Amino acid sequence: TKGGNGEHPHGAGGEAKSPGDDTRSALQPQTSDRWANLTSRPNLCLPIFESKLASLKGEYDSKGLSPERNRELRGAIAATTRILGEWGTPHIVVNNAGAFLLRPFEATDPRDLDQQYALNIRAPFVVAQSFLPAMRAAGTGLLVNVGSISDQVAFPENSAYAASKFGLRGLHEVLTAEYRGSGVRFTLISPGPTDTRAWDPINPDARPGFPRRAQMLHPEDVGEVILFAATRPAHVSLEWVRLMPSL
Repeated sequence: TKGGNGEHPHGAGGEAKSPGDDTRSALQPQTSDRWANLTSRPNLCLPIFESKLASLKGEYDSKGLSPERNRELRGAIAATTRILGEWGTPHIVVNNAGAFLLRPFEATDPRDLDQQYALNIRAPFVVAQSFLPAMRAAGTGLLVNVGSISDQVAFPENSAYAASKFGLRGLHEVLTAEYRGSGVRFTLISPGPTDTRAWDPINPDARPGFPRRAQMLHPEDVGEVILFAATRPAHVSLEWVRLMPSL
């Protein structure tokens, strides 16, 4: 998945740029070769995907599911079906869509917490659950979760957001342990402040104590780290990266 995360002034996950020619040209030749190999492997797990779809459809067709769960399953079925038909088993899955909330704790409505959890932890959970069975059967693949420095460090006015990002880090660590030895690898990238559109309503340049946008990471910086993780040899597991601006 791809999306923009707005973050706390001290921590921001950005839009991860899809690997393009400009990104690959900056990498060593062997890294580019490994990326090319990733995109040329045949689909090994069509039956596993079909089994997963059958399971999802069976749950969807059963009675008693909430409207929210029905919508979620419809989305998962549609996305998995499309990817299955067009691409086959994914070699790399990136969970980068998310939401950000900067609000004092006493002013944070429980519905705000629900929204943060829905986008920052429930959505990555559903995406992972849709594709990991096939990736495990293939004995290969990488799941990247884009977190935030706020998945490790607490900041004021960050209660709902940090709770969801700490949850994402917990999910990442459990999956890393549960799938160890399967050939499927997991990477958590925790960026600091990244200059995305999420900062527009906050206007950090005009607020004391906030980093200036010119000093932040660029979305391409986060994308480079994703590409680096994706192009490591199969015997290398890059489990966690904290990415911060140097200024």
